[in-house]
Amino acid sequence: MFAWTGFVHTGHERSFVFDLADLYKAEFAIPIAFDVAAEHPDDIGATTRRAVRDAVHAGGLLGRCSNDIHTLLLPDEPNAADAWDADVVELWDRKGNVAGGISYDDEEIPW
Repeated sequence: MFAWTGFVHTGHERSFVFDLADLYKAEFAIPIAFDVAAEHPDDIGATTRRAVRDAVHAGGLLGRCSNDIHTLLLPDEPNAADAWDADVVELWDRKGNVAGGISYDDEEIPW
């Protein structure tokens, strides 16, 4: 799994996000940077963003991040992250959770 034992970035509201990004940059960002640079595109920024977007989607990175965060923060519960259903999306309100992907504009939210 990880050979990561602490938080490296400090002093910024995105420090935790930067630490997580470091877990994946050798797999995703670094190879893409070299591949895109070798192509010499006209708009290197846009080409790189699209390549990273496609790699994140193809590699299922967001689901991996969820499981990895759980493993990092709750290491004593090794199988709990496997039980998560990543396809369930809910919206949160102070009154509770409701199903995502539904327009509640014309109906009352089911509390």
